[in-house]
Amino acid sequence: MLLEDSCGRKVTNIRISLTPVCNLRCTYCHAEGEVAPKEQIRADDIAEILRIAAGFDMTSVKFTGGEPTLRQDLVDIVASVPESMESSMTTNGTLLAPVAQDLRDAGLSRVNISLDSLRPDRYEAITGKPYLERVLAGIDAAIDAELTPIKLNVVILRGINEDEVDDFIAFVRNNRNLILQLIELMEFGGQTHHSDVSALEKDLALRSKVIITRRMHHRKKYCLDGSEIEVVRPMHNTEFCSHCNRLRVTSDGFLKPCLLRHDNHVDIRGKRGDELAALFRKAVSRRKPYFS
Repeated sequence: MLLEDSCGRKVTNIRISLTPVCNLRCTYCHAEGEVAPKEQIRADDIAEILRIAAGFDMTSVKFTGGEPTLRQDLVDIVASVPESMESSMTTNGTLLAPVAQDLRDAGLSRVNISLDSLRPDRYEAITGKPYLERVLAGIDAAIDAELTPIKLNVVILRGINEDEVDDFIAFVRNNRNLILQLIELMEFGGQTHHSDVSALEKDLALRSKVIITRRMHHRKKYCLDGSEIEVVRPMHNTEFCSHCNRLRVTSDGFLKPCLLRHDNHVDIRGKRGDELAALFRKAVSRRKPYFS
């Protein structure tokens, strides 16, 4: 039976942060909205969470971090996903190439890969590491392993990478394995590079031959010169909240009803069976649109 919150929003997706650790130091990182977690969730707890989620007819899980590929047991975690659920992963791509095929063999369907610049010096300035070539190798490996379609996550940073949008459009052009996802910067920790992407989205709408409205979040997909482009606008966006279908799990074992709130978490560490199912219901009862 699907879980539904008091606003009538059905929860069909669970998003699990596997670790707070990352090998990059991106200037804008919001760490999945976590506040200084001190431990990471165990693989057997994840398997039980997934079993309960499948029992509530949740159809998909996305693994996030930190950086998920830093976990040595990642392949085993992916293999624990119930057959009724599709699994995907968000990664920075720097460690993906060696494990892409193993993840596919374990059941992973596709990946999102963060890529905020196509210029080596700028990529290093944003992430703190000179790893652009590793990311590009990870993209190639993911395509070879059929972890597709790959969404390339580009956070638009005012005064830093706004001028690369057309370069990214060219990068995905005529490649059906790649979708460009332009993301509005979340306003965490006094960010100074927040960029309102509404003007960018209007420009894409004017230039696109076809515009498709996706079911999730009513997000629009722009088809432009052989490229597929999505714009993600989570900030001050009532439509984004009103169509939210996600329940999150923090890397230290709490259910998180909303990315932008830290005061309504539900502790599920070590819980099993009916007790865990009841905590799922409790977390969903706490879901409220952040922007309304």
